[in-house]
Amino acid sequence: MFIAKRLLPGLLLAAVAMTARAEMTEINVAQQYGVAFLPLMLMERDKLVEKHAKAEGLSEVKVGWIKVAGPSVMNDGIISGALQFISVGAPSLITLWDKTKDNVQIKGMSALTTYPLYLNVRNPNIKSIRDFSDKDKIAIPSVKISTQAIMLQMAAEKTFGEKDVSRFDPLTVSMAHPDATAAFINNVAGVNAHFSSSPFYEQEMKAPGARLVTTNYEILGGPATAVLITASAKFREANPNAFKAFYGALSEAIGTINKDKRAAAKLYLQVANDTKNSVDDIVAIINDKDYAYTLKPEKVLKTAQFMAKIGSIKRTPAGIADLFFPENAAHGGD
Repeated sequence: MFIAKRLLPGLLLAAVAMTARAEMTEINVAQQYGVAFLPLMLMERDKLVEKHAKAEGLSEVKVGWIKVAGPSVMNDGIISGALQFISVGAPSLITLWDKTKDNVQIKGMSALTTYPLYLNVRNPNIKSIRDFSDKDKIAIPSVKISTQAIMLQMAAEKTFGEKDVSRFDPLTVSMAHPDATAAFINNVAGVNAHFSSSPFYEQEMKAPGARLVTTNYEILGGPATAVLITASAKFREANPNAFKAFYGALSEAIGTINKDKRAAAKLYLQVANDTKNSVDDIVAIINDKDYAYTLKPEKVLKTAQFMAKIGSIKRTPAGIADLFFPENAAHGGD
């Protein structure tokens, strides 16, 4: 009996260690371009996932950071298991949630960034959203599935009615934000409009004749999550410590940025190799009242309800809890 009591703690520790070793030792994370992804840049530079993984008993975790232009590649990667965490807009999460509900079950881990998306134009004939014609080309990260694509559908429905919800789809072309900004400024390939984000929006506004038509905030009726982090239930259940480590690292990164935004701006310029903006430019962006790094989702459910109404998804989530893992429930949101 005495021997058993002495052995039991050791056996429990061994069991915990075996559980930790059974988790994945390599995690791949996909992100897009722009200051919106600053928390992920900080996590990569300071190896915050590795730090939190050690705290969770995972001593050997390698994190791969992958840059992509839009959600298409990320969506395929997380479904296949090649990617464990992806940073996408609300429509991508909603589509994945609907598509994988009966298998890998992809949900949101948390929000990442709330900020405006800006629909910029150079065509002098476009005064409002209703003035676009087949002579215009609107650059967005991915046709049909990106946040910008869904915002254009929402705007079309508001302006022309539900029967014309896809009115702007033929005008859209898929381009990464840096490429779209260059095309917009230099009038390349007929691109005379770009549904942009910071800091590309600010760069484009310096081009002759450039002006703002609308934003996602205007379309949705208030601040909205622009980027969030998703993962699969399959990965979360098999790798609870790694999931917790990533969530903890993200929380730390957001807290660090919000405490010192000037230092965060310097980090962005360095990591993004951005020579077009100054520290003051980036501070102005991330310190704006409409810009926030936060774990709280906003207007995600409203977007899902719209997508269900127009038939983009088959299921309608009953509430925000359907779309996110319970770890983020304390932050609320909608």
